[in-house]
Amino acid sequence: MILSKLSIGVLASGRGSNLASIIKAVEDGTIQGKIEIVLSDNPKAQALQRAKEAGIPAEAVSRDQFKTKREFETALIRALKERGVELVVLAGFMRLLSPYFIEQFPGRIMNIHPSLLPSFPGLAAQKQALDYGVRYSGCTVHFVDQGMDTGPIILQAVVPVLPTDTEEDLAERILEQEHKLYPKAIALYAEGRLSIEGRRVIIKEGDK
Repeated sequence: MILSKLSIGVLASGRGSNLASIIKAVEDGTIQGKIEIVLSDNPKAQALQRAKEAGIPAEAVSRDQFKTKREFETALIRALKERGVELVVLAGFMRLLSPYFIEQFPGRIMNIHPSLLPSFPGLAAQKQALDYGVRYSGCTVHFVDQGMDTGPIILQAVVPVLPTDTEEDLAERILEQEHKLYPKAIALYAEGRLSIEGRRVIIKEGDK
């Protein structure tokens, strides 16, 4: 039983295509939640414009404004907590969060990565997959811990890697799945159906 809508905060650095899929899922009721704020470390990020067009508060918090990473992250944390954010969603946020940030939202930060973790973490995951010669790749939604792309896995989607694929081809095929998978994972969280047991994420059955 859903008692109230989940308060969501989104961190993004780029064009915000995953943000767009999340906004749509909130608007159509797939996600029982509300995006309270979108923050970006890039003042020119298209994600900020997407948010504003959807009537969502959006702010640029540039790293250059602060002397230290701690001060930068403190500003992000303050903005999220002022809005009562319960779940922090990383949608193409291109900065590794420190333990200090993560401790403010334990088990309440999600990320999506364009590979089947634990394979190919970090940057250029699609290139890593092609260089390795895998037959399949995909994307992973996971909770964020203090490592790089090492947190407990929530959902994964698989796509084939074709012999003719370029990095761009594979990235586009994976992105199509990201736009489906991320809203689904957030919806499960909003419904109270996710729990973490060690390294495993348990998905509870929904109401019949």
